[in-house]
Order: sequence, then C-alpha cells, then structure tokens
Amino acid sequence: MLVLTRRAGESILIGDDITVTILGVTPGGVRVGIDAPRDMRIHRAEIVVAVSDENRGAVQSSSDDAAESALLNALGRRPEAE
Repeated sequence: MLVLTRRAGESILIGDDITVTILGVTPGGVRVGIDAPRDMRIHRAEIVVAVSDENRGAVQSSSDDAAESALLNALGRRPEAE
C-alpha cells in the first residue's frame, strides 16, 4: 500500500485520468473528491461489503427454501402458508 501525506486542496494523480483531491480535513474525517471517467465504478468499501453479505444471505435463504420445497415435494406435501 502506498501511503501519501496530502493537505486540503492537494491532489493525487492515478494513471492518466483519475485525480483524487483532498477537499477538507476535520477531526471527524476527510472529504475526498474523485475525478474519474464516468464508466469507472467508484464505491465506498463498506457498502460493497454490506451488499455482498446481503447477496450471500439471500442466496443461502433461497437455497434453503428450494431445498425445503424439494423435500416437501418428494414427500408429496405442500409447503404450509406462513
């Protein structure tokens, strides 16, 4: 990991078409501006992790429901309404 020190108003260039600018620094955090091509996806890491976790949970729940339905079907029963 490259670690750089920047002050408000200073920038970092990534490649030829991405600029990261420090907009402000407060005790509560740092405001960062990112200038990048529109087709470049930029996401906060915690959001990507949360969505991944939700997707994994949905797949697990879906496969559990499918397994239960298959078992009930094999037994000749219908799932009970909840």
